Amino acid sequence: MKTKVNTSLLKQVVRTFEDRTHFGLNKVQTRSEVNRTKKKLYKQKGTGGARHGARSAPIFVGGGKAHGPKGVKRELNLPLKMKKKALDLAISFKKDKKELINFENVEKIKSTKDAAKKIKETKLKGKILIILTSKNQKVAIFFRNIEGIKVLTMNNIGAYEIMKYKNILLEKESK
Repeated sequence: MKTKVNTSLLKQVVRTFEDRTHFGLNKVQTRSEVNRTKKKLYKQKGTGGARHGARSAPIFVGGGKAHGPKGVKRELNLPLKMKKKALDLAISFKKDKKELINFENVEKIKSTKDAAKKIKETKLKGKILIILTSKNQKVAIFFRNIEGIKVLTMNNIGAYEIMKYKNILLEKESK
């Protein structure tokens, strides 16, 4: 089932996801926003000192910041159809590369030791994503202490997670 991978769509999904995880909302007060007097500090001439305007100037302690971060919120959005299409593409891409493996008898796992044994049986190397059905969510507890493994339910996965992990174990019933 070789499907043509739309790399531009996958790239757009990854960029949107990563952009939404980064907030960049720091904002500083400029000299007009600082709560200080706007009155001229002292007269322009005759003091022997440098000329100054208001105390809110950036050179004074407590003054505004010149050229600081503006707190612009960048928000990229993807239409639902694009998200679904990207998820389908990512899953088919992983299937074609044989990196998507069915995972059986998940409900029989009763401890982290059993979970580690089950992972060892698969003989997979690298990061592993385990996708469970919502009825077997309690099994996720046993996998979460194993290094390099992330557990998600079917309704929480996206194309980004599918592409991020080298190997994916899909619970047999969750196809």
